[in-house]
Amino acid sequence: MLVVKRLVAFAVAGTAALVSGAALAQDGGTGQPHPWQLGLQQGVTPVMDNIIWFHNFLLWLIFAITLFVLVLLMVVIVRYNARSNPVPSRTTHNTLIELAWTVVPVLILVAVAVPSFRLLFLELYVPQADLTIKATGKQWFWSYAYPDQKFEFDSIMVQQNDLKPGQPRLLTADNAMVVPVNKVVRVQTTGADVIHSWAVPSFGVKIDAIPGRLNETWFKAEKTGTYYGQCSELCGRDHAFMPIEVHVVTDQEYAAWLADAKKKYASDDSRPTSIAAAEIR
Repeated sequence: MLVVKRLVAFAVAGTAALVSGAALAQDGGTGQPHPWQLGLQQGVTPVMDNIIWFHNFLLWLIFAITLFVLVLLMVVIVRYNARSNPVPSRTTHNTLIELAWTVVPVLILVAVAVPSFRLLFLELYVPQADLTIKATGKQWFWSYAYPDQKFEFDSIMVQQNDLKPGQPRLLTADNAMVVPVNKVVRVQTTGADVIHSWAVPSFGVKIDAIPGRLNETWFKAEKTGTYYGQCSELCGRDHAFMPIEVHVVTDQEYAAWLADAKKKYASDDSRPTSIAAAEIR
């Protein structure tokens, strides 16, 4: 009975953790991580919304399987112990059970595969883009090029002593990527030196930036705000100090920023091209 009590306690604790985890996956905060956060950041793109749904679906599926196995264990412990069955059964085959444990796992895998492939296709198929941005990973900062507007700028982490109120440590960049809300943004990535990875959790985006290769992904932010990410591929000494900051703004704000950016970055040769140059200045 002690074993049964422990199994029941485990089931109760697991249920509580699952329910709280699924709930907090929706309340994990938008744009950046928060203290004591459990679960995923809130999604602001169709891709991230699908990732959160798939994540929660898998949690409940795993919980259902675990609960079913727990019930079977309890039945075996209570009903088929040596005290209840002094003469053990000599059953060696059961056609129904053997069919069930073959067919049921196949159905479970199909139930996982269908939404999984649907999500992969959603992530990999880039729709007609309203805006294209090229993100180049460098040791250790990002450079963003707007090829249609013909300008490029570097985005370097703001040091802790220079942060303004409300700016998160290790996530704030001096020049953020700016995009309009409700527009399809194609992001092309490459690396200038080693492999980096451009990732913004609230967008459901993570794609490698590999030297000599041009990868691409997309997002459509449906809510204005500031969203943060980081390089997600170990790229050297200052890998942890390579933030990504994206401002999602209205069409009017984007047009105003674009007009200013064309003047600011079109012929700006004074921008540092490395962290070392920035430190020297």
